Amino acid sequence: MPLGARIFLVYFLFVGLSGWFVLATVMDEIRPGMRQSTEETLVDTANLLAEILRDDVKRGTLGDSRLTELLRAYGQRRPQANIWGVRKTAVNHRIYVTDAHGIVLLDSSGIGVGQDYSRWNDVHLTLEGHYGARSTRENADDPDSSVMYVAAPIMDGERIIGVVSVAKPNRTLQPYIERSQRRLAWLGAGLIGLGLLVGGLLSWWLSGSLRRLTRYARAVSAGERAALPRLRGGELAHLAEAVERMRVELEGKAYVERYVHTLTHELKSPLAAIRGAAELLEGEMPAEQRQRFVAHIERESARLQQLIERLLDLAQVEQRQGLEERVEIPLRALVDEVLLARTARLEGAGLRVENRVPAELAAIGERFLLRQALGNLLDNALDFAPVGARLEFDAGRQGRLASLGLFNQGPAIPDYALPRLTERFYSLPRPSSGRKSTGLGLNFVQEVAQLHGGTLELANRDDGVYARLTLPAA
Repeated sequence: MPLGARIFLVYFLFVGLSGWFVLATVMDEIRPGMRQSTEETLVDTANLLAEILRDDVKRGTLGDSRLTELLRAYGQRRPQANIWGVRKTAVNHRIYVTDAHGIVLLDSSGIGVGQDYSRWNDVHLTLEGHYGARSTRENADDPDSSVMYVAAPIMDGERIIGVVSVAKPNRTLQPYIERSQRRLAWLGAGLIGLGLLVGGLLSWWLSGSLRRLTRYARAVSAGERAALPRLRGGELAHLAEAVERMRVELEGKAYVERYVHTLTHELKSPLAAIRGAAELLEGEMPAEQRQRFVAHIERESARLQQLIERLLDLAQVEQRQGLEERVEIPLRALVDEVLLARTARLEGAGLRVENRVPAELAAIGERFLLRQALGNLLDNALDFAPVGARLEFDAGRQGRLASLGLFNQGPAIPDYALPRLTERFYSLPRPSSGRKSTGLGLNFVQEVAQLHGGTLELANRDDGVYARLTLPAA
C-alpha cells in the first residue's frame, strides 16, 4: 500500500473514530441535559408558586380563591411562540397542591382533587423535608409518555403545611431534542468530512512530494538529466537537498574516474605518434623528411588540444542539470553568425550555402550553448561535404517546438554507423584525409539538445545527409 494511502487510512481511522465517539457522547448527553435544564426551571416555578399559595393554604381558603379559574385559563392559553425553529402552541404544565397529609387540594387538570398523593415521591419526599421529584409514565409501555414532577414545600415558619408540584411531559421536550440532535449530526458530519478532506489533501501533498523525489532519484540512477524538485516543508526540502548533494558527490567521483580512463585511452595514440616522431628527429635525416615529422608532431599536438577542449566543453554540459538562462534566440541570425565564423573554410571548399530559416522563427534557450552546438553540427557537415557541394539550413515550427535542419550534399552514412554517431569518441574517417575526429562533436550537440528539452536526429537522404535539431519554440 502506498505511503500516502497508509497515512490517510490512519488519519481516517483516528479522525473518524474520534469524531464518532465525541458525536455519540454529545448526542447521548442532549436528552438528559435538556431534562436537567427543564427540571431546574420546574424547581424555580414550584418554589415561586409555594410562596404565592402559602397564605391561602395556611388559612384554608385555597378552594375559595380564584386560583382554580386562573389555572384553568392558563391551561387554555395558546402562546404561538417560535422557539429556535420549534413552534409552541400550548402550555404543558400541570400544577397540583396537597395539604400536609398529601391530600390534593387543587389540581390544574381537575382530575386529582381529593385524592391521596402522599405515596408519590414528589409529595412524600417533600413532606419529609427532602427534595421531592419523580418521573412517571402515563403509559407503562410507552417510554416517551413519562412526565417529570418537581415539588416544593409550602412553609409556615419551620412547619410544612403543604406541597405544590409542577409537572411537565417529557414529550414536549422531544422536538427540541430532535432539532439539537439533527443540527449536531450535520455539524459533526461536516467537521468529520472537513477533517478527512484536510487529511486527504495532506496525504496527497506528502505522497506527491515523495513521488517527485522518487522520480528524481530514479532518473539520476538511470543516468538521465533531471532537475531537483522544489519541495516545501522543512524535512522534505532538507531530504531533497541531501539527495542532491549525494548525487553530486557520487556523480562527480564516477564522472572523474570515467573521464580519466577515457582521456588516458584517447591520448595514447597521439602521444605515441609524437614520441615516435621525436625519437626519429634525434637522428640524421634529410631536411624534407625532418619537415614531414615536424608537421606530424604539429598535427598530433593540435589533435590533442582539440580533444582536450572538446572534452572540457562536453564535461561542462554533461554535469549541468538545467540551463543558466532562457532567452529568445532568432534562429536565422544564429545561423548567419555561425556561417560568418567559418567563411574562410566555406569559400576554400567552394561550398554553396543557403539559409532558408524564416526570420521570425525563434527558440528559447541558452545562446552560447546553442551557438556551440550549431557550430559543431556545421563542422561535422563540412568534414564530409565534397568540394562544390551544397549546404542548406531550413527550419519550421511544430506546436511548441522549433526544428532547425542542416542538409549537406555528400556521401551517405553507412547503416551500421547511423545509430552510433552520437556516441562519445565514435567517429568515421574523413573523406579528405582518412583520419577520424575526436568523436565528441555530435555527442556535445545531443547533450545540448537534451539540456534544452529537445532532440538531435540524423538521417540519410537521396543525395546527402540531413541533421535536425529540435528545440523549444519562442
